[in-house]
Amino acid sequence: MYATHFGLQAPPFQLTPDTSFYYDYRGHREALNVLLVALRSGEGFVKVTGEVGTGKTLLCRMLLNALEGEFVTAYLPNPCLGGNGLRAALAAELGLDCPRNLGQHHLLTRIQGRLLGLAAGGHPAVVCIDEAQALSDEALEAIRLLTNLETERSKLLQVVLFGQPELDARLSRPGLRQLRQRITFSHRLEPLDAAGVARYVTHRLAVAGAPDPGLFAPRALRALYRGSGGIPRLVNVLAHKALLAAYGEGAARVAPVHVRRATRDTEGARMPAWPSPWAYGAVGTLGLGAVALLAMGGLLP
Repeated sequence: MYATHFGLQAPPFQLTPDTSFYYDYRGHREALNVLLVALRSGEGFVKVTGEVGTGKTLLCRMLLNALEGEFVTAYLPNPCLGGNGLRAALAAELGLDCPRNLGQHHLLTRIQGRLLGLAAGGHPAVVCIDEAQALSDEALEAIRLLTNLETERSKLLQVVLFGQPELDARLSRPGLRQLRQRITFSHRLEPLDAAGVARYVTHRLAVAGAPDPGLFAPRALRALYRGSGGIPRLVNVLAHKALLAAYGEGAARVAPVHVRRATRDTEGARMPAWPSPWAYGAVGTLGLGAVALLAMGGLLP
């Protein structure tokens, strides 16, 4: 929509977790290093938590890429499973073709056999479970039992849980203390600070091929930080809408007023005290949704 106007070769602020846009922020780098050290040490059970939009899924994909060739990996993005459903999903990820009506005992036996074969060939296995705060107690117990599978020297399966802070609350319950005690490493992802937001935006624009590294004015970047609270997903949403607002009025750069319009248009964004609504001009009156429709219809420059 606005790519040609700003000289971009790709959309810079899509919400899909594209690893080519990964920004090596300090907190994410520390988390990735903790995960790699823990897994390469055979620690067995690791947990990463963070608020919605802090980049857990992207970090998970970066981890899977880093483990490629060194570990056999399984990725379970759907936590809405019971115990046997989770085992069946893991079996499929490990390349096992099991009948749907296979009982719990037989399914676990097949998984164990597959893991033993991988270990004998020098290929340790890791399963990454996203949105783990939504796992049922039955599924959490199934995970605990899977971590019982081991040889005399090492675990047959290591587990990484990615979840929102509610996961910590779940695991603090007395009924899950056995699982909680198995977790050897934990890491909490924090939002970006103001400098981190500025570098994050500049990095994504550079990856998208922006010819002007200063496409967002410094005050616009500060407004992005205030509006997003440093949450990468919200930064993406606000930056995209701010580019849309700037494009709608034919501006060459994104100014603070464009970010303010984006913030007003976005649920969950932080709303500071605004100037008079008349200061927002035509785009503020129409709303960014109307601007998008006009742009797609070719009615805007």
